[in-house]
Amino acid sequence: MKQATLLFLLKDNQILLAMKKRGFGQGRWNGVGGKPEENENILDTAVRETQEEISVIPKNISQVATLDFYFQNKSEWNQQVLVFITNDWEGEPSESEEMKPQWFETNNLPFDSMWPDDPFWLPSILSGKKIQAEFTFGDNDIVLDKKINEI
Repeated sequence: MKQATLLFLLKDNQILLAMKKRGFGQGRWNGVGGKPEENENILDTAVRETQEEISVIPKNISQVATLDFYFQNKSEWNQQVLVFITNDWEGEPSESEEMKPQWFETNNLPFDSMWPDDPFWLPSILSGKKIQAEFTFGDNDIVLDKKINEI
């Protein structure tokens, strides 16, 4: 299964989400991230994608989740996403062609405009837990099945 990254910047009681402006996930708030380039390790992918998408260099990133996504009718979308957080970075988040970043209070997230699996796992990592989860999506990105475990 192909791998991808998600990275969230955290400060005080806020999380940086970014509105995806094009491509996979367009029109949804999410973390920043993407797929590794050839021979690139997954940590380097998280750093590179964050630089490209919001002009920030993350430091001291910690992996907090492994999420396996299965799309019942679009198996080419199946992927394992490694989720990272940090509260240490260089630069100021800024908009790119792909992403428009915005800070949100961690207790007031825009779940209606996020992937439908996010409410099941994002609050857990924001409360300090590490998780491993598996989600199966049907048509219209409806969550058909989920398995979530703390690790």
